[in-house]
Amino acid sequence: MNMSTYDKSQPGNFYAVGVGPGAADLVTLRAANLIRSADVIIAPRSRMAEESLALKTVEDLIGDQEVIDHVYAMQRDIDQTMELWREVTEDVCRRLQQGQSVVQITLGDPLIYSTSCYLLSLLKQRLPAERIHVVPGISAFQSVASRFGEALTIQEDRLLIMPATDLAQVEEALGRCETLVLYKAGKQIAALAELLDRKGLTDRARLVCYVEQPGKEFATTDLRQAADGRHGYMATVIIHIDRQEWKTSSP
Repeated sequence: MNMSTYDKSQPGNFYAVGVGPGAADLVTLRAANLIRSADVIIAPRSRMAEESLALKTVEDLIGDQEVIDHVYAMQRDIDQTMELWREVTEDVCRRLQQGQSVVQITLGDPLIYSTSCYLLSLLKQRLPAERIHVVPGISAFQSVASRFGEALTIQEDRLLIMPATDLAQVEEALGRCETLVLYKAGKQIAALAELLDRKGLTDRARLVCYVEQPGKEFATTDLRQAADGRHGYMATVIIHIDRQEWKTSSP
């Protein structure tokens, strides 16, 4: 698709659109143009959430489009998860065949721990590639890093992004990169604080809960301040472990 056609969503096309971490002014111009012009907006939210944070982020861009409030269960069952998204896929394909343009909005970026990944994988089995589009968004870890103004990578540094759900894997990852980004860290803060203390990395961690979300954001360089979980489950941790030496070729 020609870049200029992103000025407006096209009939029969699907767009997975990242709307950033939660601040309306961090939504890209491309995302805003597509959201404003789409016939249908799909706004996923977990069953535990009272509202779609992605939809709230772009509410000023919504006009008379049809908005689908797609409620899904957060479960660790890939078969049930994919069955749920097959139902959404059928609905999207039907709408595209009718000539509608469909935008699925998601917090952050559509390709990083996003529900868009499920839908995209299924749509690729049904639609030509030229009718499927992904619009990147600013990710939570980028906003978290900006809070502290510390480089994520320099020269040969390795950046690793992973969930914090398996602490054994987190501990192993600490020895495999210079900067470690942990998503889904909300329930693991106390255990992470203990792990980092044992590794001598307590002062290397940076935590932000609900980054860029007004009235909710909490930032600290001491994980123990958030160990009680009262600041919410949407927590991102960045651990600055070390710096990689700049490798040079032998003469």
